Amino acid sequence: MNKLHMIAKGVAPILAALLMTACAAPEFKQPAMEVPTAFKESQAPKAAVKTAADGSTWKQAQAAEAQPRGEWWLAFNDPALNELVNEATRANANLAVAAARVKQARAIAGIAEADRIPQVGVAAGAQRLQQSDVALGLPAGTPVSPSKVFNANLTASYEVDLFGRVSSNVAAARGDAASVEANYRSVLLSVQADVAQTYFRLRSTDAELETLNRTVQTREENVKVNQRRFDLGDIGEFDLSRAKTELATAKAEAIGLQRQRATTEHALAVLLGKPAATYTAGNSPLLDSTLLPVIPAGLPSTLLERRPDIAAAQRAMEASNARIGVARSAMFPSLMLNANAGGTSGNTVADVFKWSSRSWLLGAALSMPLIDGGRNRSNIQRSEAALEESIGTYRQNVLTAFAEVEDNLAGLRVLAGQTAQIDDAVVSARRSADLAQKLYTAGRSSYLDLLDAQRNLASVERSAVQLRGTRAVTTVALIRALGGGWGDTVTSPTTLAQK
Repeated sequence: MNKLHMIAKGVAPILAALLMTACAAPEFKQPAMEVPTAFKESQAPKAAVKTAADGSTWKQAQAAEAQPRGEWWLAFNDPALNELVNEATRANANLAVAAARVKQARAIAGIAEADRIPQVGVAAGAQRLQQSDVALGLPAGTPVSPSKVFNANLTASYEVDLFGRVSSNVAAARGDAASVEANYRSVLLSVQADVAQTYFRLRSTDAELETLNRTVQTREENVKVNQRRFDLGDIGEFDLSRAKTELATAKAEAIGLQRQRATTEHALAVLLGKPAATYTAGNSPLLDSTLLPVIPAGLPSTLLERRPDIAAAQRAMEASNARIGVARSAMFPSLMLNANAGGTSGNTVADVFKWSSRSWLLGAALSMPLIDGGRNRSNIQRSEAALEESIGTYRQNVLTAFAEVEDNLAGLRVLAGQTAQIDDAVVSARRSADLAQKLYTAGRSSYLDLLDAQRNLASVERSAVQLRGTRAVTTVALIRALGGGWGDTVTSPTTLAQK
């Protein structure tokens, strides 16, 4: 007997360990990802790349060390942009939705956490009962008086976390909450970047309109000059008609660009949480792209830490992994402890609280499934497949993030080359238009030569303005692709949700 007792004493811990291993959530393993050592398209000069004490890996050309971590839009040194981003952060509708989701996820995590502690409640009631004489075993017709019962009870229950169901469920809820919070920061970054990009598109359109208006003024002067020369008989009607055609065409282009400006302004109003009819953006042409911040890409490995969408996918994987433990625990016993104490009286309410009316109950219930038709096994398989799905989503997000950074680095590199060439073209086109004007005035060239030079100048200047706006928008896109700044200085979801 002693030998059997010793065997049982030695085997019991082993069996318990095996059961715990069988139903606990598997150890989470980070998916293997091929991370390049550097971005292929990164062309930032080494001297311009500096690392601050807080780990920042991008800096603008101007001094920006004093800027708070996360407020990346300050790098553009544009007070109007700063005001717009702050306004959108306070009032954007999509951001408010994301903040509400964070509150929901945190509440669900709180519900899961509540299962860790005993559940205590109180119950009180009164009953008045009229039973039949037959039900009481009395002769038919025997008068039976109504009875009344008063009771008050204190109840308590607690699930012993034998096989990790509660802890796994808590871990899953926490992972979900962390994923939703990261999604909030992703929405926040998107809203801020959308505001900046829309703002720069609006300013680029204003600059383009300014260029077109100058072209219209030049065309109007041409019409006046040609009208006088036609009236004097120096030129034929052909030159006058051509000048009027060019004027009408330039005006039509300017009018068409007003539509583009209006739709961009309306989009900015929506981002700011305002009705489009009540918002008007002032005219502010984007005049120079040399003041744009220089954004070194840093190391690809840091992208996995900075991108909020990647962080959200990471937390989703961890939550899916924890849910495997929840599914496994359903195949093993669950132990519920219950307690009940109180008093019951058939006389008065006061008698309920007398010592003689006391009653109590202590209990433990152990339950486990025997035949479930494969339900729990299928639930485990579903949880494992959900983990595989979240791993695939994570990998896809990482690959997309790397591609977006490469795209925008390549875009900025190409745009810088284009800008250099178009700047040279603007200088030569202006010189050509000036010479053509002098030759035409002196009667040494035709009006068609002048028109061709002016048309070429207008086209080149407009291309330069468009490139200027595209560079600003692409700079913001690169910051977005790199994860922007989403440290502690960013407005928290709870703070936003309370506003």
